Amino acid sequence: MVRIWAKIICDNKIVKDIIYENPSVFTADSFFNYLADISEKLNIATPIPLSKHLNQFLEFNTTTFFPSDFAEEINFDKLVLEQANI
Repeated sequence: MVRIWAKIICDNKIVKDIIYENPSVFTADSFFNYLADISEKLNIATPIPLSKHLNQFLEFNTTTFFPSDFAEEINFDKLVLEQANI
């Protein structure tokens, strides 16, 4: 099961967060689909994932998307995805 804690950060404070769950096994090929689902649930634009985001998530269980990672203008400082093992 995939569990990802997604946090929208503004001024170093969590302003919105969700725990995303997907019954499938995590695969690198599905990372964009997870990101699109998370963005939809948070009602934000989907950031453009680069290989560095996937590599950070696989190696450190967390990755961060900054305003420069979005094609549209956003009103927060960053989106953080973190592996949620509960």
